[in-house]
Amino acid sequence: MLDCVRIFCIALFLCVAPAAHAAATPDPLLPRALLFGNPQRTAPQLSPDGSQLAFLAPRDGVLNIFVGPVRNADAAIPITTDTSRGIRTFFWSFDSKSILYLQDLEGDEAWQLFAVDVRAGKPARALTSADPIRAADGTPIALPSGKPMRPAAIVIATCARRPDSILVGINDRDPQFHDAYRIEPASGSRTLVYKNTLYSDLIADNDLNIRIGTRFDTGGAKLLELIDTTQPTKAAPRLLARFEPEDADTSFVLGFDPSGDRIYLVDSRGRNTAAAFLLDLATGEKRLLAEDPKVDFQGALLNTRTGELEAAEFTHTRSKWVVLRKDLDPDFQTLRSKLRGDFRIESRTLDDSAWLIYETRDDGPASFHLYTRPAPVLAAGGEATRPPGSLAPLFTARPELLGKRLARMRPEILRSRDGLELVSYLSLPPWLDTDANGRPEYPIPMVLLVHGGPWARDEWGYRTYHQWLANRGYAVLSVNFRGSTGFGKAFLTAGDREWGAKMLDDLIDACEWAKREEIALPDRIAIMGGSYGGYATLAGLSMRPDYFAAGVDIVGPSNLVTLLNSIPPYWAPAIERFVRGVGDHRTEEGRAFLLSRSPLTHADKIIRPLLIAQGANDPRVKQAESDQMVEALRKRNVAVTYVLFPDEGHGFARPENNTAFSAIAEAFLSTHLGGRAESMDNAITPSSATVPVGRSQIPGLREALGGEDARR
Repeated sequence: MLDCVRIFCIALFLCVAPAAHAAATPDPLLPRALLFGNPQRTAPQLSPDGSQLAFLAPRDGVLNIFVGPVRNADAAIPITTDTSRGIRTFFWSFDSKSILYLQDLEGDEAWQLFAVDVRAGKPARALTSADPIRAADGTPIALPSGKPMRPAAIVIATCARRPDSILVGINDRDPQFHDAYRIEPASGSRTLVYKNTLYSDLIADNDLNIRIGTRFDTGGAKLLELIDTTQPTKAAPRLLARFEPEDADTSFVLGFDPSGDRIYLVDSRGRNTAAAFLLDLATGEKRLLAEDPKVDFQGALLNTRTGELEAAEFTHTRSKWVVLRKDLDPDFQTLRSKLRGDFRIESRTLDDSAWLIYETRDDGPASFHLYTRPAPVLAAGGEATRPPGSLAPLFTARPELLGKRLARMRPEILRSRDGLELVSYLSLPPWLDTDANGRPEYPIPMVLLVHGGPWARDEWGYRTYHQWLANRGYAVLSVNFRGSTGFGKAFLTAGDREWGAKMLDDLIDACEWAKREEIALPDRIAIMGGSYGGYATLAGLSMRPDYFAAGVDIVGPSNLVTLLNSIPPYWAPAIERFVRGVGDHRTEEGRAFLLSRSPLTHADKIIRPLLIAQGANDPRVKQAESDQMVEALRKRNVAVTYVLFPDEGHGFARPENNTAFSAIAEAFLSTHLGGRAESMDNAITPSSATVPVGRSQIPGLREALGGEDARR
C-alpha cells in the first residue's frame, strides 16, 4: 500500500532530538487504514446452545453480522445487509433462533431494535418504530435542529427462563421516560408491561418482571424503589435503598439472584470504594461478596442461565478477577496462565461447557479465544472435581497488525498538587524506548489524550489512538484525573464542579511530571480528547493559554449553560447528577458559575492553533457547541480548523470518517508539534467530511478536499 501512497515525514531527529543525541531510526509508518479501517472480524458471541458463532465483519465495506460454525469463522456467512453506518451491538436470543441488534440513524442515538432469524435467511425485521414522537395534540415533537424527535429503544433484560421474549424500554409516549414492553422476536408482538412516569432506569428479575425502579430526588440522592408488577393489586412503591449524592454514581443494582428474593447490589455507603453485596429484599439483610480497598467494583461474571454472580472484576492499573464460585477457580487459573493480556468472558453457553474469551494486550490487537470446560470427574471418595479446560484461538480483530512493532502502554501512578493519586498510562514510540523502561532516549513531543465522560476512566490495553500517535513519534499520556470513575467515591466527588479548575490542574500536573521525567519537550505538548476530553482541550487552551502548543477538540462542549439546556430528554430524570457534578443552569448564580467555567467565555484568551471536529447529529453535545466556539475564534483571526461530519453523532462510527479525521488531525499535529504524518492523498474523498473553516491552516488539506469550493 505504501507504494501507492505518497508518504511525507518530518524527520524526528531533525525536529525534536537535541544535537547531543544520535537519532534513532523510526519504525515504518503504520497506515491509517490498518488502524482506523474496519476490523477483519470482531465482537464474537456464542449461541446459547453452543452450535454457532456470530461476529461482526465487513460486508461491502460495512460491518454486518456473520454466523457460522464455532471453530471455523471462515465458513460464516452474513445474515444482515446494512449498507450505512454498520452494526455495532448485537446479541443472541436464548432459544438460539434469532439475533437482535440496535441501530441508529446517522449518529442521532434514536436506537431501533431489529431481529433476524438465523435459519430462515430472511431480511432483518424492525421490532420498534422510528416514527416521530408526538405531543398530546398529535403534532411531532421537534429537536432544536428542527428535525423530528424519534424514540430510542433500550434493552432492559433478557433471560433464559423466557427464551422467546425480551424486555425493551421505548420512549415513544414521553421522550423523558422509557415504558417497558415485552417483545417476542419471532412474531414481533409487543405488549406493554409497565407505563413509566417516574424512573430513569427499570430493573427486571430473571422472569422479565419489572421489580425495581431508579430515580433521583430533588436533592440529587438516588432512590431504589420496589415497584413489583407481579401482583394483581399494585402496591405503592416501597423504598428499598437511598444513596446520597456522594454514593449515587458508585451504587447500583447488578441483577437478581436465582431465587428472585435477593439482588446483587454494588454499594459504596459507609465506605470509600464500591463493593458487591447480596441484599435480601424482604429483610434488608446485606452480605458482602467482593471488595477491593483501592478501587470500585467494575465488572461482573453472571451465570448465563441463573443470573448468579460468579466473579467480580476490579481494576487499578490492570484488571484482576475475584472468583466467588470456587469451582470456577481452575478455569480462571488456566486463563491467567495462558493469556498475557487482560481478559473478560464475553459469552457462555447455557450448559457452561464453552466460554468465549476476549483478550486485550497493549502491544497487539484484540484477540478472541474459545475456552472449553470439561465435565466434572467423580473422584474415588465421591467428590466431583473439574480438570483444567483447553484454550483455542478463534481469531484476531486486526491480523494485519500482527508482527508489527507496536507501542507498549506503561501504567504510571502520578500525584496531583494536592496529593491525589492519578493512575495514568504512557505510550512511547517503540524505537525510542528500546530498553522498555518507559522513558524515551530524549524528550520528545507529547500528546495529552483526555478521556470523555468525565465519569469514565482510562484503562490498560490496546488503544488505537495510543498506537497511532506513538507511531507518529509522540509520547502519549492518558490521565485518570479527579472525577474519573473506579477509584472510590472520594476521588470521584473530588471532581464535582471542578470542570476547568482542579480537573484541569490534574492534567497540567501530569504534564509537569512528564517534563520532569524528560519525557515531553516543554514547548511541544498538545492536548486532545473527545466529549469531556474535547471540553478539557478547549479549557486548556482558553484557561491556560500559554501552556499547550495546540489542541484537538472532538465533540467537546464550549458553553456549559447551553450544554445543560440541551441535554437529551431521556437524561432529564437524572438532571440532578449533572447539576451536582457540573453546576446548576437553573439559577442565576449557577449560570454565572457555569459561564465562568465555559471555554467560550475565555475564547478571547486562546492564542494556540485549534482543530475542532463535530458530528452534525450529535444528541449530547449539539453542533452549536462547536459552531459558537469557531465563530468566536474567527472574529479574532485565531488559527482554527473546523471539520464537520453531516452523517455522524457523538463520535465517528463510519471507518471512512474516522480515517479522514485522523488524516487531518495528524497533519495538524505534525505542523505544530513536528511529528510524522502519512499523506492525506485519497483519505478524505471516501468520507463525508466538510471543512467550513480553516482549510488553509493545515498543509495539504485544501488539495485533499478537492479544491477551494469543495466540501464547504
